[in-house]
Amino acid sequence: MDGRALLAETEGFEGDPETVTLDDEHVLDLLDPAVREWWVDQFGAYAAENEGFFTPPQKEAIPLIHEGENSLICSPTGSGKTLASFTAILNELFAREREADDGLENSVYCLYVSPLKSLANDIHRNLTEPLEGIRDIATDRGEPVGEVRHAIRHGDTDSNERQKMLEETPHILNTTPETLAILLDSPKFREKLRTIEYVVVDEIHSLAASKRGTHLSVSLERLEALTHESPTRIGCSATIEPLDQVAEFLVGQDDGEPREYEIVDTRFAREFDLQLRCPTDDLIDTPGAVVTERFYDQLHELIQDHTNTLVFTNTRSGAERVLKRLREEYEGYDEENSGCHHGSMSKDVREGIEAKLKAGDLDVVTSSTSLELGIDMPHVDLVVQVGSPKSVASLLQRVGRAGHRVGQTVTGRVFALDRDELVECAVMLKKAAEGFVDSVAIPEQPQDVAAQHVYGMAIAEVRPEAEVLDILRSAWPYREYTDDDWAQLVRYLTADYEGLEDRNVYAKIWRDENDPPDGEYHYDDFPVGETLVGKRGRLARVIYMTNIGTIPDSFTCEVFTRADNEWVGQLDENYLDTLEPGDVFVLGGRNFEFKYRRGSKVYVDPTSAAPTVPSWYSERLPLSYDLGKELASFQGDLLAKHERGGAAAVRHWLRQFPLDDNSVRAIARMFDEQIRYTGPESLSTDDRLAIEEEVDRQEYKRQYYVHSTYGRRFNDGFSRLLAYRCAQETNANVGLSVADNGFVLSMPLNRKVDVVGLVESLDATAVRDLLRQSLAETELLQRYFRINATRSLMILKRYKGYEKSAKQQQVSSEMLLGFAEDLEDFAVIEETYREILEDKLNVEGIEEVVRAIEADQLEVTHTRVDSPTPRAFGLATLMASDVVLAEDESAALQEFHQRVLDEIGEDSMTGTGAIAGGEE
Repeated sequence: MDGRALLAETEGFEGDPETVTLDDEHVLDLLDPAVREWWVDQFGAYAAENEGFFTPPQKEAIPLIHEGENSLICSPTGSGKTLASFTAILNELFAREREADDGLENSVYCLYVSPLKSLANDIHRNLTEPLEGIRDIATDRGEPVGEVRHAIRHGDTDSNERQKMLEETPHILNTTPETLAILLDSPKFREKLRTIEYVVVDEIHSLAASKRGTHLSVSLERLEALTHESPTRIGCSATIEPLDQVAEFLVGQDDGEPREYEIVDTRFAREFDLQLRCPTDDLIDTPGAVVTERFYDQLHELIQDHTNTLVFTNTRSGAERVLKRLREEYEGYDEENSGCHHGSMSKDVREGIEAKLKAGDLDVVTSSTSLELGIDMPHVDLVVQVGSPKSVASLLQRVGRAGHRVGQTVTGRVFALDRDELVECAVMLKKAAEGFVDSVAIPEQPQDVAAQHVYGMAIAEVRPEAEVLDILRSAWPYREYTDDDWAQLVRYLTADYEGLEDRNVYAKIWRDENDPPDGEYHYDDFPVGETLVGKRGRLARVIYMTNIGTIPDSFTCEVFTRADNEWVGQLDENYLDTLEPGDVFVLGGRNFEFKYRRGSKVYVDPTSAAPTVPSWYSERLPLSYDLGKELASFQGDLLAKHERGGAAAVRHWLRQFPLDDNSVRAIARMFDEQIRYTGPESLSTDDRLAIEEEVDRQEYKRQYYVHSTYGRRFNDGFSRLLAYRCAQETNANVGLSVADNGFVLSMPLNRKVDVVGLVESLDATAVRDLLRQSLAETELLQRYFRINATRSLMILKRYKGYEKSAKQQQVSSEMLLGFAEDLEDFAVIEETYREILEDKLNVEGIEEVVRAIEADQLEVTHTRVDSPTPRAFGLATLMASDVVLAEDESAALQEFHQRVLDEIGEDSMTGTGAIAGGEE
């Protein structure tokens, strides 16, 4: 049956098939008749907007996969990219099964790799239907049809199921990155992988930016070296950039050049209906309770107007709080029709929510990040984002969960509840509408991941060193891996450091020339004199299998007072990344000054000083660097509009954005007040970095507000760099408070430093070394050394049946850190600094900004104020976002605001839309 015959039988189709444009008939023609009939019956109702049976990514991807082309398929959630991959692969496997005398071998032909067990489970369930459906159709047609088996294997698969897979091997194997690495070293099952012809990497955007993705990239190169033929690699991704780089990450290198690939770019194949909302046009003087009430009223109304609503918040506690408030304040919400989903919940609870979402049984579900990826949820027709998702890619990923079918409009509403996020979200939605996507940063040359894989390759078989190095360099993150990098790694893996084995860190591999026949390391398969690599230790395979992976263990720290050892609460260890001695934080409604940590215990002193680090700091996602630069550019454009026509021109311009009227008025008013108060030079733009200095005589402090809009990773690094330089200049403790749109340097009033001069004197070539020096003896260094020492198998999580907890790992790492830092070019230390500088503190972004300052492309301005400017309000009250200090924050904001109004005159409000009645 051809495409037009199928069109005539499409349910609900009326008219003459011969007169209808059918743009994808060639795709249908590629499919086996039974597969084609199944497709149209299940998924392929004619879609006029696509001029055919297939969605745009399916139309492009299926022919490419049919031809065996490596492909990156980039399209919105719900556009059918994963289905396209499997349809093309199933088509080939059924044809192979039918044509081969003995059918398919008892071996794996397609490997599907997912970052989430739940997603692998979902795909596994979704494969059962097409496999059975195609087989039934072929049987009805009288065609011979064999069996195409599929199975799932990950950490939860029991030993009986694993054994069955050896006896009756799945032709399609669904797994996770960690399990793939284990399978590559499983003596029996690795032989089942030699026949693999297709590799599908799903949700590749969520893997690329982490070491988990780097680990997978090396596994794929090890698989490449193992298989009979080079497998076709298919990557499925939601919105991501840059596509070429991600595609090269997927396909790897061959003889120093990227393998050939095709990109299916249909990222904007769906219609989006996005809008930013604000409960009021005045987020300062409107009482907080009123803002909250209006927000929940609007949220409730949106939920009632839609079938299934998914609400994303930026914290797990926020997701729980929103659901609790809805159930308490409004009728109709109960455990049967509403729920919450996040990573701290039990597996059973999460799976129960997922099942109800798939079935459309829930009116509303609140979540933090756990539902960004994974299961198909076809009934969700609205996504609400509370607060900024911090990147355009994350925004599109989240809202893409709505209208989970091509042809349906993606409806998303973003609520901003503070002024800084209001501006941030306005820029984000504007850039999303323009097709902008943030760039992904892929970790490069991490030595801890390399250590795991070199160990794994040595365990699998003795092989030439050159082969091991070639496999490693074939993975995109290691394409520039130097001989010196390799020598550093080998020296660690062979324990070629005096005193290392005395601390129970033993050699993991041997490296030696192949000896003559009577030598210790002689192997007939290799010529005498060739350098070989092999494993050390009888337990090497067990150690490797039970300790590999890149996701770090974490723990909570117990907090005690120094004076009387009073227990005061717990802190997540991630929070300690930001703490330096002298920092003040809130715990249990009381303020404490951080002094030091020993293992899993934190010691503090009670204090009345104002907090410096928000309690939410470690939980929220950071603003992307790319979007931060767009924020600076937006402010420059806004200034140009204001210069030509004042606040009215700004409002007119903002109404071209997807903003409600409250958002337009609030943004216009804030910038109008900023300009009237301190002039345009107090705003950072794409060619200006603004610094304001406030003298607080009451608190006896001097505060420098650095308006660097480049995101929290940048600001975390840049602030550490400047604080380090300031401390050198003033010989005083320098306090830090860091946010996405800037940071605050705080010091005693009798200490004064030329911060602008320090910034202008920075040398881009020295930034990396200075920032590294600033990390000495920090909690950040201690924590990341533990993580990298564990990833590098310097510290074993599991050994001979004993499991070492994250707390115990931390104690072990603290005992090793001083020794390790004194070793020359020690791979684990070097990787720890690399990861902190590049992946956490965005040293490359800092170098870029410093180079722009050196080249006079970025002006640094200085403004003295008696009270913070409107754009500094959020920085000045950073800690007050803690719930316990919400009233203090409101009072402080109102006081700051009144000072600004007193300075510029109350009449400045006229013309900004804030007069009585809210009319212009």
